[in-house]
Order: sequence, then C-alpha cells, then structure tokens
Amino acid sequence: MIQAKGMAAPTSKAPLKPYTFERRDPKDHDVVIDIKYCGICHSDIHMVRDEWGPGHFPMVPGHEIAGVVRAVGPKVTKYKVGDHVGVGCLVDSCAECAHCKQDLEQYCMEGQTLTYGSMERDGSGITQGGYSNVIVVKESFVVRIPDSLPLDKAAPLLCAGITLYSPLAHWKAGPGKKVAIMGLGGLGHMGVKLAKAMGAEVTVLSHSESKRDDALKLGADRFVLTKNADAFKDNAMYFDLIINTVSSADLEMAHYFSLLKLDGTLVSVGAPDKPLSVNVFPLILMRRNFAGSAIGGLKETQEMLDFCAKHNITPEIELITPDQVNVAYERVLKSDVRYRFVLDMGKI
Repeated sequence: MIQAKGMAAPTSKAPLKPYTFERRDPKDHDVVIDIKYCGICHSDIHMVRDEWGPGHFPMVPGHEIAGVVRAVGPKVTKYKVGDHVGVGCLVDSCAECAHCKQDLEQYCMEGQTLTYGSMERDGSGITQGGYSNVIVVKESFVVRIPDSLPLDKAAPLLCAGITLYSPLAHWKAGPGKKVAIMGLGGLGHMGVKLAKAMGAEVTVLSHSESKRDDALKLGADRFVLTKNADAFKDNAMYFDLIINTVSSADLEMAHYFSLLKLDGTLVSVGAPDKPLSVNVFPLILMRRNFAGSAIGGLKETQEMLDFCAKHNITPEIELITPDQVNVAYERVLKSDVRYRFVLDMGKI
C-alpha cells in the first residue's frame, strides 16, 4: 500500500484536520499521481456537511486534481513518469452501458464512481479525494494537462472548467449566439471566459453591482444588474442560452425564463440544497427549455483542456496552504474569493 496524507473531515460537518491513510498499489492499468494542487469546489462543502445526503467519513474531499505522474502500472500506455496530468470528478464507471460507450461516463447508467465519497466498484473501500499528496487512478480516468497550462491554474478546470464547457458546447454557444451567465463566482467566471472564446456574445446576470467591473474585465460584453426594477423587462426574449451557476433555491425562475427567446434554453449547473420552485407557464408560452447539465466525460474533459490551452484560458485563483482550508470554506460561503481557491498540496 502507498502511504498518503491529506486533510479530512472526521465526521459530518466537522472541520477538516490532517489525516493519514493508504492508497492501493498500482494495478496493471493504474497511474500513481503526486498531487501538486487541488481546487476547492462548493460541492466539497456540500459533501462534507451532508447537504446532498449521508456521506462516508472520514472524508478527504477534492476533485480538481493537478499533478505529476510518479509511477504507472505495467500495461499503461498513455502516460509516463513525469507527465502533467489531472483527475476530475470521476475515477471509474461501468464502461459497458450505452452512455459510457458514447464517452458520457458522467451519466453512467449503473452509477459513476466519484473521486471521493463513493464505494469502489470492486467493493474494496471508499474513494478519497485530492486534498492529499498522492492518488492512484485508472489510466482511462486520467487526463493530460497541456504544458502551457500552469498546474495550479489547471486544477479548477477539472470541475469548474468542464462544468461550464460541457453545456456551452452541447447547446452550441458560438458566433451569432447570445449567452448569459447567471452568477459570477467560481463557475460563472469560467463560463464568461469559455463562452467568449467560443465566439458568443456574453452577458453576466448578477444581483451584485460589485461584480460589474470584473465581469467586463473577464470578457463579458454586457452586465445586467438583476435587482434593478427594469432588468428583466429590458432584456425580455433576448438570450439563446442562459447558464445558471447559482446554488440558491430562492431564485424566481420565471423571471429568468422570460429572458429566453423562442426555443431558448436555461441550463442549471449550480446545485441548490433545496428544490427550486418552477412556474411552467413562461416555458410553455414560448417553447422554452429548462435543462440540467453535469460535468463532461473524459473525452470532452480532454477537449476542454486543449481548448483552454489553445485560447490561453485559465481560472482566477487564490493559492492557499492546506491548513487554511477551513477558513477558505467559510469564505466560499460568503462569496469572498475571486474566484477559486486552490490548495498547494506540496505544503501538506
């Protein structure tokens, strides 16, 4: 077994503490990765606090992993020692269902294996994530990080980046399309950069005037302050596509549906911990669509990384040490980060 050290929540809702544990020795198709950086995702906080259902503890969170290959199993063909690689939200799937065979492992019909908090498919234990110094992952669930992407800034691309890239690509954001991003946080700021690079006209919808300057600096063409009385009236039936990155369940969704053109689509990628209340009449009356989207599969994640390298797209990050993780969690909940925390796992 490989000795590992990390930061774990010993019980539900408990502060994270130093934790030592074991990783498996590499099997034939496994890659051993020295983790250099791991991003903090809002979903880590939800999981640690049992807000999405009962979790397995102790829990080592983290699914935005960037590192360097330490060793490979004897049958690994894609990677070698020293390669820059990443691991996102998934470390396994059934590989046999119709979705997996379409490179849509994130929608595995038998249930995907998450990077942390999931039972291993062979029943050997619970997966532990990237707030640690080393991880062992199947070759097919590892992606290559292009050399032009710094590892610290590449880490959040493995969740925040692909979470926005996948719906933007699926609903064909590009030249001639008017795209709105709801919320300018860890997810939303990546949506602005990606949609702009795809050639779309990009608008940020935010309730905070303090985000206006950042939105425009990040590449947005327009900024709409949604708490203004005329914001929804002035932008009615304007957008082809709206991506909702907000995790609040208190949104009046009918107002946002009214911003869509005929046949427009609003896609939720933010996951509130309570159900949304949805009035369907704005959807019915303009044949609008309300959809959801998760991350991408492994093929699309690699496509996203290559796209980011080509267009020089990286997230805005604040680099912190692992012992600052609990303070970072509180700051995330207060939206006090511009725009993604990244843990320097070399300082574990």
